[in-house]
Amino acid sequence: MSGHPRDRVLTRWPDVEGYCDELSHIAGAVVEMRVSSRASSYSVEVARVGAHRDVVWSASGLTTPDHPAPPDAWRTGCDWPVAFSIPTSADWPSGFYEVALHSDDGPPDRPQASSEAFFVLLAPHAVASASQPTNRILVVLATNTWNAYNQWGGKCLYSGAHEVSFRRPIERGYLTRPVADDGFDGRVANIADPSDPTHERLVQFQSEHHLPLWSASAGWWNGERRFVQWAERAGFGLDVATNANLEFRPGIAEQYDVMVSAGHDEYWSRPMRDAADRFVERGGRWLILSGNTCFWQVRLDPETGSMVCFKGAAHRHDPVKGTPDEHLLTSMWSDPLLGHPESTTTGLSFTRGGYHRIGLAEPEGAGAYTVHDADHWLFEGLDVGVGDLVGEGSFVVGYEVDGCAATWIGGRPTPTHEDGAPDSLTIVASAPARLISITDDHCEAPDRLWASIDPPGDLEGVAMMLFGSASDDNVAKIAQGHAMIAHFTRGAGEVVNVGSADWCYGLDHDGDIQHITANTLRRFLARG
Repeated sequence: MSGHPRDRVLTRWPDVEGYCDELSHIAGAVVEMRVSSRASSYSVEVARVGAHRDVVWSASGLTTPDHPAPPDAWRTGCDWPVAFSIPTSADWPSGFYEVALHSDDGPPDRPQASSEAFFVLLAPHAVASASQPTNRILVVLATNTWNAYNQWGGKCLYSGAHEVSFRRPIERGYLTRPVADDGFDGRVANIADPSDPTHERLVQFQSEHHLPLWSASAGWWNGERRFVQWAERAGFGLDVATNANLEFRPGIAEQYDVMVSAGHDEYWSRPMRDAADRFVERGGRWLILSGNTCFWQVRLDPETGSMVCFKGAAHRHDPVKGTPDEHLLTSMWSDPLLGHPESTTTGLSFTRGGYHRIGLAEPEGAGAYTVHDADHWLFEGLDVGVGDLVGEGSFVVGYEVDGCAATWIGGRPTPTHEDGAPDSLTIVASAPARLISITDDHCEAPDRLWASIDPPGDLEGVAMMLFGSASDDNVAKIAQGHAMIAHFTRGAGEVVNVGSADWCYGLDHDGDIQHITANTLRRFLARG
């Protein structure tokens, strides 16, 4: 835990830790847990986390040997033997299931005494071949993004790896996290008053609680948990799936009328996008409560349990470059070589958004959206007018946000569609944002949070990818981005995209954000 926060790797730090053999199962299946333990004995508690944390299974007095981590565990996984099995029941509801492991050695409140793993149970009807769409909502967890940031084993996609395994433990902080006395639980966006552009509050919190750097950027705790807890308490029926289920169970979305993506859903495979596009085209409604959504293409390998993404090095090192499989290049989806910008699927793009209240990117922004279309059905039942702010005080515009290429007409943004945004896209509200610039003599990134502060920054890198160079003129084209709430139709379906990774923080206490989200879900369900 010493040194630069960027170097924090908590591999084999807890006394006992493990992972599930597969991330998703059908209720009634046996879930196998692979564990390594340096404790004399340990206990396990399995709980479905939704409106409440409901314990469904437990065991104590378990013993398991200490298994080494392979030197390249981040890529190949651990291949630990099965330590115990969890006999799920057919009547366990679909959902996110936390597997809490706790050492019996020493004081029980030691941070290293506990760790968590997880699995998802799919609803039986969701994998049936001929069932009719249900009035329940399918929540697709951003498990690809969790894996991309998880540095267990020594590397992740932000520290030199191009392939990362799902078959390894996940670091502390992604699934559960302490909450400070003032309610702070490790947000990336600075929410301090006055502004905290160096993110001292976050750095201090992570140091105090022994949390890895990138646990603030992804995971169940940040986005999906908040949505699931709020939605179930509000009376909405939810089923849960993983990113990979969209690819390897391509008909799963077809069993639902409404699908939700929440939090930070950054890494998408081509089959996942194809499934989402089919879902909307045939009449599905998709609510995207996420930012930086679908920014990078990945390749998933069900045999090895790994995810490949070369990111900015794809043109130089991805082996599919220059082959018939070049359409699977693991570059940003807006890469002209792919010709398939994410905005054609989601309506918005990080290339026209950026950051809000991160480092020097809008460090004193309001963290709220300015309303442009107060008559839109999203705001039905709210007393808002054009120019009013929604989400003020909750900082729902934060961290990574998405927008679209737009021109301002009469004080209102109007899509230009040059970035692939659908013709039917309407911008309902917006907030200023900025891709972070890093040059030889200028750095807008918060040093202690960034994977690298070497140039080019996101602003210059995106300009090079989109336009061929980071000339002053090209950089200027995207230098001022926006977070946008947008609505569009495609085929028989429709999409609402709020364009912010931090929207779900507003579901904790912000009545307006709760109202807008409920308006959307009720309308989408009613149109089924």
